[in-house]
Amino acid sequence: MSLEAIVWNGKDLKILDQLLLPEKSEYISVKNVEDGWNVIHKMQVRGAPAIAIVGCLSLAAELVDSSHETSEDLSKAVSDKLAHLVTARPTAVNMKKAASELSDLAQTLCADGMKPEELKKKVVDWCAQMLTDDVTTNRKIGDFGAIAIIEKSGKTKVKLLTHCNTGSLATAGYGTALGVVRSLHSKQQLDHIYCTETRPYNQGCRLTAYELVYESMPATLICDNMGAALMNSVKLDAIVVGADRVASNGDTANKIGTYQLAVAALHHDVPFYVCAPTTSIDLNLACGTEIPIEERPQQEMTHIAGVRIAAPGISCWNPGFDITPASLITGGIVTDLGVFKPSELSGKLKNQSL
Repeated sequence: MSLEAIVWNGKDLKILDQLLLPEKSEYISVKNVEDGWNVIHKMQVRGAPAIAIVGCLSLAAELVDSSHETSEDLSKAVSDKLAHLVTARPTAVNMKKAASELSDLAQTLCADGMKPEELKKKVVDWCAQMLTDDVTTNRKIGDFGAIAIIEKSGKTKVKLLTHCNTGSLATAGYGTALGVVRSLHSKQQLDHIYCTETRPYNQGCRLTAYELVYESMPATLICDNMGAALMNSVKLDAIVVGADRVASNGDTANKIGTYQLAVAALHHDVPFYVCAPTTSIDLNLACGTEIPIEERPQQEMTHIAGVRIAAPGISCWNPGFDITPASLITGGIVTDLGVFKPSELSGKLKNQSL
């Protein structure tokens, strides 16, 4: 059974504090939008799908006990609060897309004359539905990716490498790239999964390793600077990573360190797959250079658990993400609609009216 990182009972929201894992499993109550903004910004919850879900559910939690005299007031509050949530972490596009869609819905229902209480219920229900939809989407990604990797490898069992955390802790459940790993494991087609530590925030050794041990998968943790050496000594069948935003041409923003793995994968002839829901694909951006890259605090690099490890006075560069060019995504982009070559992505999605 996968971990439950987001708990919603119709009025109360709790999230598993990922800063405390793996030492402690503690849930935080998120009572309003400001709480939602804070847990997203501080990375107590992270992962593009989870950011959008928690952001929207923090709005739902605030709305449940609120009252508005008019639907116009409610609609404006929804739009303003969603716009604020988008600023918590700008690289991932899922929150921005959800905010736009939900704001449009609220404005449309308001213009149609819906009364405030009914409008509030529609907004809350819309947010809650994101949980169910995300798990369904992830299972599709998992199955599409598993089938593609097995077919390409020509094997009955495969060895994989993944980067950062893309599992139940980054989504409503199951995961994107880790969903592919789960699907393979459930079919007895997973030989071994290697995961990186993912410095400087250590999502791999803290979170991905936690999930792999939790589900008894055959797994090994490696340091971030061991990726190329691993590919040189172990015959990997694929590398699977997630995405926080995918541009129209297939260029992909993902956790810092993804790009160097893709470069090494090309040299070692290892198929490289990006796994993402269609909500992470931004057809409004032509290429990866247009994706905003979040800069994280220097302390994430200089300190571990509050203890300084870097020389005092040294300056730091700490981008949270890097861009992997579409040309390096040799396996394909795995979505809930299927597996596509980066060059096919825009046309395929436009045909789906996304």
